[in-house]
Amino acid sequence: MDYQNWGPRGISAPTRTELPEVPVERGMVLEEVQSGWVGAVTRVEKSGGMHVVALEDRRGKSRSFKLGFGFLLEGQPIRLMPPAPKAAVGAPAGRTASGSVRVSGQRAQVAKASRIWVEGKHDAELVEKVWGDDLRVEGIVVEPLHGIDDLAAAVADFRPGPGRRLGVLVDHLVPDSKESRIAHAVMASPGAAGNVLIVGHPYVDVWQAIRPAVLGIEKWPAIPRGQDWKTGILNAFGWPHATKEDIGLGWQKLLGAVRTYADLEASLLGRVEEVIDFLTVP
Repeated sequence: MDYQNWGPRGISAPTRTELPEVPVERGMVLEEVQSGWVGAVTRVEKSGGMHVVALEDRRGKSRSFKLGFGFLLEGQPIRLMPPAPKAAVGAPAGRTASGSVRVSGQRAQVAKASRIWVEGKHDAELVEKVWGDDLRVEGIVVEPLHGIDDLAAAVADFRPGPGRRLGVLVDHLVPDSKESRIAHAVMASPGAAGNVLIVGHPYVDVWQAIRPAVLGIEKWPAIPRGQDWKTGILNAFGWPHATKEDIGLGWQKLLGAVRTYADLEASLLGRVEEVIDFLTVP
């Protein structure tokens, strides 16, 4: 034994660098030594400048712990590290985020009279992120409606016609819904036939058009009727959800996970492409 290096430091603060450093992964089963809590990793997030891991036990109860020392993996002590950084997966070279061939050396066109209308700001931001390059080449502008209750009046004010077409993307456009009744009424109005196209996806909100696997979850949480859907989703994720600012920040985290069209559900992809074709193909 090296008596010169022995002492209180050797007992109270063992050399931590000797422990293997293991990046945390979803589904990893860990034991937190101090509390004895054993559970599977369900999420990792940064809070107050530090990484926190949530461990769910076999009864479905969850507790959160700071990453670092004090964990056992398969009975062996480890230093639990933040998730290994993932290489950004963007569009392939020569392709836009929508999968289209990228047009080089062409400036964005002056905006045409035709428009794409979506229900809200989040819908517009998602369409812009994936199809923005294509739309700038075509000179098509995306505008949020902030709800479709007054869609008939808005379409009448727009005065659609040849060379002035309108494509509308609606949330939760399913049979017998309020949205479907509004859409049918609009399409029966003068000037709509051939100049207006209303399409929709089946989701309560465009957030759900992001594939769950992209967010590291198996499926979107089910939110009880009567509860604000966005607030419920953020609460289920363990994210702040009390204010409008929280909702906006939560959406930016979700939107940040979207790189290309492959991160979205086919039911949205097909509808957006249908609208773009309607507005750009003579």
